[in-house]
Amino acid sequence: MTARKSSYRSLASLQRDLARCRACIEAGFPLESWPVRAPFAAQPAFLYGQAPGIVEGQERLPWRGRAGQTLRRWLELSGDELYTTFYCASVTRCYPGRPVAGRGDRTPTLQEQQLCEFWRDWELELLRPELIVTVGGLALRRLLGIPALTETIGKSYTHSGAIVIPLPHPSGASGWLNDRANRARLGKALTHVRRELARLHSDG
Repeated sequence: MTARKSSYRSLASLQRDLARCRACIEAGFPLESWPVRAPFAAQPAFLYGQAPGIVEGQERLPWRGRAGQTLRRWLELSGDELYTTFYCASVTRCYPGRPVAGRGDRTPTLQEQQLCEFWRDWELELLRPELIVTVGGLALRRLLGIPALTETIGKSYTHSGAIVIPLPHPSGASGWLNDRANRARLGKALTHVRRELARLHSDG
């Protein structure tokens, strides 16, 4: 049974409830894992993706599959450095399974996204990160309401006092990086992310 407090004072309490969340199952959605959550807390930066993949669902840790390897290479962070640098979250927290037709993973429905937004809002309230990096178009839409991804890559935004830097999704199924202009956009965005991380490190 899903337990959600009306308010949270600590990430530890929030994560205990999040780890047992079955809200989407209780609403009738077919999920294939328990919630995936960040292994650490109190990081100065927040990484916000779409949904866990099959490997993440099995291990219950974020960014463990091939997309995670690509993301680490982009950010020049190896292994658990990703977790100590970023509090890793996503629009929905359980592996959604395969789509009925097509390849890749099923995109969570709007209702699933809304059910999981509770956890994100409280994480941001408790963490108050100075930097938020969105990964992929869905995360960008859910956080900032911006519908188109491409033109945002290489730019920065603000949300509740945090700098927001969008990235494309590092999925091997995407052909986005086949475009030379998009590769240049990504390079600019990654330079900005690394500069902000260096600033946070020096401030800390």
